Amino acid sequence: MEFKDYYKVLEIDRTATADEIKSAYRKLARKYHPDVSKEPQAEARFKEIGEAYEVLQDPEKRAAYDQLGNRWREGQEFTPPPEWGAGFEFTSDGASEAAAKDYSDFFSTLFGNFSHRGASTRIHGEDHHAKIFITLDDAFHGGTHTITLRSPQVDAQGRVVLRERSLNVQIPKGIHESQHIRLAGQGAPGIKGTTPGDLYLEIHFHPHPLYQVQGRDLSLSLPIAPWEAALGATVKAPTPTGVVEVKIPPGSQSGRKLRLKGRGIPGEPAGDLYLALEVVLPKADTEQAQQIYQAMARELAFNPREALEV
Repeated sequence: MEFKDYYKVLEIDRTATADEIKSAYRKLARKYHPDVSKEPQAEARFKEIGEAYEVLQDPEKRAAYDQLGNRWREGQEFTPPPEWGAGFEFTSDGASEAAAKDYSDFFSTLFGNFSHRGASTRIHGEDHHAKIFITLDDAFHGGTHTITLRSPQVDAQGRVVLRERSLNVQIPKGIHESQHIRLAGQGAPGIKGTTPGDLYLEIHFHPHPLYQVQGRDLSLSLPIAPWEAALGATVKAPTPTGVVEVKIPPGSQSGRKLRLKGRGIPGEPAGDLYLALEVVLPKADTEQAQQIYQAMARELAFNPREALEV
């Protein structure tokens, strides 16, 4: 995916103030408006300018984009980091649906997975939203964690600065991916003494070296030897709550899944753990090992490509 340099699009410095961003946008929008412009590819340029302004005029989007841009180098293929957007505190869930649809894949990838806040009739402060990452172990045991959030603000010079704050958050046992934790009164202050808004934390998991997560269910690739697959066996397998013994049915093939009921993320009901069997061959790196393989080739009437023969 191509990285979009929105500052280059608007022909401004990365230190530009809010007024400078607005002025640059108006100037370029007039120049490339497809109804009046004689410039080549005016419509595409006008759309690109609008996309850049959508991000840079919003202090929250701009702060997140700036942090991302600091990790990118020209000429590199762009892929958002796995934990993109974590730790930023927003007054909305992200971009408008129309913007996400009309702009580039780059924009949609960064800002299009959220719903835009609509007009509110509530008199209390705005709700805030943030994405945080926890470990799978947190979901199994719960506990109190200290998190640090960064909130973009505009200073007296019109530049975006980040304010940090730390909060103690109770992670409930059994929480799952994309679930929200509501912290009452931790959003924006209310107007004229009214009730402050709430803070909603969207939960995601750090990648785990063993388990894949889907809802409350987990999956694990379990290596087994050829003789365990062919003859059946009882083997040990890890689970998030400890090692268990698992029976491998005779004649198992790679890809077969065994279900361990209730061994997934706790809940009502608890999730399951699925073991995907992976038959692993011993190396033929000794003379004895090679002789064993040669004996198998002679003695076993086995053609793995039989189904492909016409």
